[in-house]
Amino acid sequence: MSLKIRMSGWKNRIAGWFIDREFFMRANGQVRFLKISAQVQRRVAGTVACVIGVWLVVTLGMAINQITVTAQRMALSAQEAKVESAEERVASYRGSIDEVTKDLERRQQMLESLGDQYLGELTEAEAKATTQQSAPTEADKTVKTIGLMVPEAAGLARIEARQIRFAEQMTRVALVRASKAEAAIREFGLNPEALARQARNALGGLFEPFFGSRKKDVRDPRFLKLAASLGRMDAMERALAAIPTSMPAAVTFMSSGFGYRSDPFTGAGAMHAGLDFKGPIGTPILAAAEGKVSLAGYNGGYGNTVEITHASGLVTRYAHLSGLNVRYGQEVERGLQIGRMGSTGRSTGSHLHFEVRLNGQAINPRKFLEANPDVLKVQTVAGHRADIAAKE
Repeated sequence: MSLKIRMSGWKNRIAGWFIDREFFMRANGQVRFLKISAQVQRRVAGTVACVIGVWLVVTLGMAINQITVTAQRMALSAQEAKVESAEERVASYRGSIDEVTKDLERRQQMLESLGDQYLGELTEAEAKATTQQSAPTEADKTVKTIGLMVPEAAGLARIEARQIRFAEQMTRVALVRASKAEAAIREFGLNPEALARQARNALGGLFEPFFGSRKKDVRDPRFLKLAASLGRMDAMERALAAIPTSMPAAVTFMSSGFGYRSDPFTGAGAMHAGLDFKGPIGTPILAAAEGKVSLAGYNGGYGNTVEITHASGLVTRYAHLSGLNVRYGQEVERGLQIGRMGSTGRSTGSHLHFEVRLNGQAINPRKFLEANPDVLKVQTVAGHRADIAAKE
């Protein structure tokens, strides 16, 4: 009973905040009255509260995501300190030189495979980074120790030291490339961590040890860091390559932009969730990025429509087509003709309605189609490497 009384008291108190209010303004000897009803005040207050609530949720989500990423990086850095000691490595060599030899051969094959699959052709700066001599490391000290304690294994120890050094250099290259892809994604106004996380989720397959069969090789933090860095680079580059930046039609006249506009049929204010490109019937319509056709057919007011699902939750929609050149489930490359311009569905003339959606939410395609050339260059290189990795 007391709870009902308290709730009723709060309702009455809040209702008291919103009452009909009248204001008067005097100008040029005339007095004008302005009345703001309680209902209007409540709606404005509710809208402001909703906006603040959404802002707080988004801010909290970004903060949690940043904390998670930071924690992962700190954990990876902490693992670096757990490198096998020289004494333990000497014991391994003494235990079985044949086993060490086989493991080093497997590791070398894996390093070469990773380099070909993930890194491909290196730029001049990257090639220099992987060949330059660095200061003596703990691995070099271990080589000297093994040379003294197990002379017959000195050659193998030197090979292992070079492998470790190469893995560390590959890690640096992967981190630089991931940073470039991340910066490029941010230029489009997108969250790189969210896109990369979705790109990672679309993975699967049987588990196979990353390096060899021995637990110490698999646990070695330097190779774990290499695996994590290549994985992050691959996810970032795949996410970047999936962003639709190619013009969807060989026309440049934009007849309607993204956002609120006057509806062409009713004249009332309406939301336009894409861009309209005007052109002759039959003008080729092109895929703005590679992906998989998730819709190809008639779609209500959109008329004949093609939808392409790309990596990282991105979808492009091409509507009002006069004809289709693709089928449901087909894999398409960037720039492939997927249809022909028309005026089917709710349309007043021949044009292409082009949408970009992220996780079901329409976003302005203009920022993708008008990207900085430097950003597009990074995207082109990333897409080429992602294609090579996918074919391996």
